[in-house]
Amino acid sequence: MANTGLRPDEIKHLEFRDVEIVTDDYSGEEILEIEVRGKRGVGYCKSMPGAVRPFERLRDRPRPVADAPDDDLDEVKAEPPKHTDKLFPNEFKKMFNRILEDNNLKFDRNGKARTAYSLRHSYICFRLLEGADIYQVAKNCRTSVEMIEKHYAAHLKDMIDTSLVNVRRERPKRRDEATKDASGDRPEA
Repeated sequence: MANTGLRPDEIKHLEFRDVEIVTDDYSGEEILEIEVRGKRGVGYCKSMPGAVRPFERLRDRPRPVADAPDDDLDEVKAEPPKHTDKLFPNEFKKMFNRILEDNNLKFDRNGKARTAYSLRHSYICFRLLEGADIYQVAKNCRTSVEMIEKHYAAHLKDMIDTSLVNVRRERPKRRDEATKDASGDRPEA
């Protein structure tokens, strides 16, 4: 989630058929192209390259299957996931919270609890700090620029790169300035 900007409820509904490994036209790196079904209907998300390997590991990991109710529990069969299987068939939020608690990371330095949604927050903030266009980040996260400014980027105000904000383009010269020669005088007609 930290490499995609997906919401926890969007992750919960993802199936293997919703995710495709593609080569990014811009960087040439492999990324995930994700078809997201969430609160705003169907949308698309392009991941960071760091999301590819974890997805491949999930895809390649055999999952236990039971053939019949009287199966011997000592001999559980496993097979690769089907394209309609969920990426995260179990409650991933509970697993995430347990990992945070086990590593004493459940709360940030201000005492605010970290949640699965914190990964989306991290994705958005990291993209903005790296200089990504806020409109493109909003589009990739299926949200608005206003929501990013209000909820995600508010504490980044001191980290704004002034070289990107204070851009000045060269103004076209006025007609009377364009006719002056190098000495500053107008040439005689």
